[in-house]
Amino acid sequence: MRSPLLCGLLGSAVALTLPAAALAEGVSITSYGHSALLIKGGGSTVLVNPFKAVACATGLKEPRVTADVVVTSSRLLDEGAPIAKGTYLSNPGGFDVAGIRFEGFAAPHDRLGGRRFGNGVIWRWSQGGLQFAHLGGTAAPLAPEDKVLLGRPDVLILGIGGGAKVYDGKEAAAVVKALNPKVVIPVQYVRSGDSPAGCDQGGPQPFLKSLPGVPSNTVGGVLTLTPPLGDTTRIEMLP
Repeated sequence: MRSPLLCGLLGSAVALTLPAAALAEGVSITSYGHSALLIKGGGSTVLVNPFKAVACATGLKEPRVTADVVVTSSRLLDEGAPIAKGTYLSNPGGFDVAGIRFEGFAAPHDRLGGRRFGNGVIWRWSQGGLQFAHLGGTAAPLAPEDKVLLGRPDVLILGIGGGAKVYDGKEAAAVVKALNPKVVIPVQYVRSGDSPAGCDQGGPQPFLKSLPGVPSNTVGGVLTLTPPLGDTTRIEMLP
């Protein structure tokens, strides 16, 4: 299913060639809740997974913002709503936008080979001197070619809340162990209280308990990251 893209990417290079604008060091990451993040750095802004305030995003303020690029896990309204301004990327492939090379490849959005929710998109790109991997909308185990393509990311955006189309805590922890990222930003989980009506996701505790040796920090609405990030993994919990 992903072999044509894999061959194309590996044929050119696994490592990304960065334009000068993307080499500026450091990023700031603003959380809008659910799995929406606005990443600023390297002269560009990238919005991840804008949502409508439905299902697990009920009650949240919709991120109706402007970005150079909008990267989505799918076109589902809770992770790919057409409410922001910018160049939308929601299909697998390689794209050069705003001085950044984005590489996306298909992955089942569920545990049934995509038979229920179809395929989502896993993304990787480099921004502000950091390598990003975005697995905010999949429940399928990583395939060997996924691990090759993703390598060891500096920053891993990872769904952890469980349910029909997102990793549960143990599955997400297995992804962390497989990729060994430097920073993990959990998304798609219930921040506090009970799950909203129609939401099948839970809280972060199963994920954190599955990684007992990995430190976790609770930060405010904005996280600033500057390379180098060190050589060990840490979890940054955003609101």
